[in-house]
Amino acid sequence: FNTVHSSSFQFLDSKDPLIEIQEYSKNQKRDTRIALPHWLISIPNAWLLIPLIQHQTFFGFVVLAKPRSKVILSWEVIDLLKVASNQASSYLAQHEATNALMVARQFESFNRMSAFMIHDLKNLVSQLSLLLSNTNKHKRNPEFQKDMVETVSLSIQKMKRLLEKLSEKNSIEKPAPLLIDQLLQEIVESRSSSEPRPVLEVIDPNLTVFANLFRLERAIGNLVQNAIEASSRNDQLRVCLMRQENSAIIEIIDTGHGMSEEFIREKLFIPFESTKSVDMGMGIGVFESREYICELGGQLKVVSSLSGGTTFHVVLPLYKHVNNLQIVASR
Repeated sequence: FNTVHSSSFQFLDSKDPLIEIQEYSKNQKRDTRIALPHWLISIPNAWLLIPLIQHQTFFGFVVLAKPRSKVILSWEVIDLLKVASNQASSYLAQHEATNALMVARQFESFNRMSAFMIHDLKNLVSQLSLLLSNTNKHKRNPEFQKDMVETVSLSIQKMKRLLEKLSEKNSIEKPAPLLIDQLLQEIVESRSSSEPRPVLEVIDPNLTVFANLFRLERAIGNLVQNAIEASSRNDQLRVCLMRQENSAIIEIIDTGHGMSEEFIREKLFIPFESTKSVDMGMGIGVFESREYICELGGQLKVVSSLSGGTTFHVVLPLYKHVNNLQIVASR
């Protein structure tokens, strides 16, 4: 079909359920009527024009050719054509609504990904800012210099991964078997310059789960980072790994300022709710962590009290088929 100016369809403003084309084109004496466009009249054997309208929204029209045998437009025929028109209009309306919903979901997915990436960048900025603030005090300390190089190196790696993710049109993160103790070791080491400095306690080593390395690192890393930011310099922060039947248990335990029962119940797992200031937190880290942990078939629980510290309790199902498989241990 060629593109037609909207003024060509002004004749459809009438309330007629259908238009008999030849009769309509002959009867142009009434001023309220507008002549049919020439391209419509010139269609061979054009007989009836049936508008497709749903809830006062015009979707198009159908042109029926002249029947081989004469058909009288009785009220039964007109009603039948109206029913067919309404049915076709409803399908077109549903198709349009489905397309609009698909576009809305694409925007929602993009906005969700953007929010998580901004949160990751915020964590990187927080780590680098802390590192910079301690430079004058510890810059001559060889251990601090080593931690600084490792932190900057890991930050660069994470930013490169973010850029790679943004450049991929169809980024599908595939899960794989991975060792949790080594993943936790990397998470703790990347925050070794933080205060308080997290300490890793591995009670049961060599536990394997089936997950995406970077998403699980983000999920656990968010909880560790939150514990750091919720604690003062003199507080303690421990990350513990143990086994309980067919599950791996990860506990992030801090002695920081804690959270109230009301906040945990009503706001902790709600996006964009945070106890931190606007420049320190976005309120999506714990939400993202729980989303992915639950996606893996695990659980995220929290026990906390004001001025009594916080414990995040992560339960992940162990991966059983570890024989003859390459296990992801590090980058």
